[in-house]
Amino acid sequence: MAEITEIPNTIDIIENSRMESWKQLKNCSRIVVKVGTSTLSYPNGRLNYQRLVKLAEAMAGIQKSGRKTILVSSGAIAVGAGRLGLGSRPSSLADKQALAAIGQVELIRLYQKFFGSRNQQVAQVLLTKDIVTNQERRINATNTLNELLSMDIIPIINENDTVATDEIEFGDNDTLSAYVATLVNADLLVLLSDIDGLFSADPRKNPDARIIPEVTEITAELEKSATDTGSGFGTGGMSTKIAASVICRDARIRVVITNGSNPEILWNILHGQESGTLFSWKK
Repeated sequence: MAEITEIPNTIDIIENSRMESWKQLKNCSRIVVKVGTSTLSYPNGRLNYQRLVKLAEAMAGIQKSGRKTILVSSGAIAVGAGRLGLGSRPSSLADKQALAAIGQVELIRLYQKFFGSRNQQVAQVLLTKDIVTNQERRINATNTLNELLSMDIIPIINENDTVATDEIEFGDNDTLSAYVATLVNADLLVLLSDIDGLFSADPRKNPDARIIPEVTEITAELEKSATDTGSGFGTGGMSTKIAASVICRDARIRVVITNGSNPEILWNILHGQESGTLFSWKK
């Protein structure tokens, strides 16, 4: 009589594989972190200083652990609007560019203050979309970012909103952060958002929605299911995060979408703890 071989539990195999994917993030040495406007500000658009402090503390600590980090930060327009006492994001390009010019000064000043109190130098880098289409600009941007990293300086990047037009703007910092990750050959892109990760359905409308802890392939169905949920001051949503993940997929850069309400979650991620949705690109 033939010996009966026990069939492995498929669920256990999938779970073990997922856990291993998260554990591999411990080895990431070059990380791009993107923080959205909704994460940096309150619903009324005012800047959340406490969260900014925690973000600086977490990233400075990660940098001092021997890793290299880059921050792609939204929030300039929201900060500018707050400085002028405005309650909503303007619609005209000229108004948005003016607010960005006002807000960017204040935003980078705060970053310098909070990172500096942790003995971490930062540098401001403003980019436009021609770094994607113009080879010379792309090479220059790459060289600058790599040189800053070699000097143990954290680049803080935003789109150059004051000069960007419809033809040369990224439109959202999810996309910008993905391109930055490819420029510096990052191991990991972390998108800090106001949602815990990618859900099977909109959790605000469907109580049965569950978080998807790992994605190994972006299907047409997945792209279609992603809905825009940007805040009043932000420009991104889940669809822009999926689009950013597609850019990273082609460069084999892993992506994590997670809740940025407590920036210390970055440490959890780099310790291999499941913390949101991981795009792991299985070969």
